[in-house]
Amino acid sequence: MEFFEALYGRRATRAFSPQPVSGPVIERLIDAAIQAPSAINEQPWDFAIIQESDLLDRIAGAAKELVSNIAEHAPPRPIHANLQDPNFNILYHAPALIVISARTGEWAVEDGTLAAENLMLAAHALGLGSCWIGLAQRWLETEDGRRAIEIPAGFMPIAPIIIGYPSEKAAPVPRTPARTRWIGNKIEL
Repeated sequence: MEFFEALYGRRATRAFSPQPVSGPVIERLIDAAIQAPSAINEQPWDFAIIQESDLLDRIAGAAKELVSNIAEHAPPRPIHANLQDPNFNILYHAPALIVISARTGEWAVEDGTLAAENLMLAAHALGLGSCWIGLAQRWLETEDGRRAIEIPAGFMPIAPIIIGYPSEKAAPVPRTPARTRWIGNKIEL
């Protein structure tokens, strides 16, 4: 897939087929992720790959419960209705979850985020769907969450990303034009 096709075509996927993603494909995604730049070239990444359905269900349930409790005290958002639905799975029944963690430090979030974007673009290029599940992140930061996915001491979870084969094509999302300000003269060649 050509780069701009991947860039403009990648969408958050929230509907997956039950088909598992093979180990070699996930390894290819991880290899793409670690091609990302990192501050001072530290490459501080750690990847936890979860494909066991019982653990995925446990993570989904615990994260949903934690976020539901937080949502009770927060301003209403569209996702809050889903949290009240007993059939809503916060991981959308994806067959795999990849949690990118980074060594705790000044640029951990930025480094983990760069790796995450590479991983999601690579997933799209390979015909997979992906979605960063921010709602799972707060639970993964707890002691139970850290223990469940064996986050090493000194690392913090940055990006929980679900991966799988889409069961339907995600619709394009309209983009608002960028706010741009040219400081000084715009160079026209």
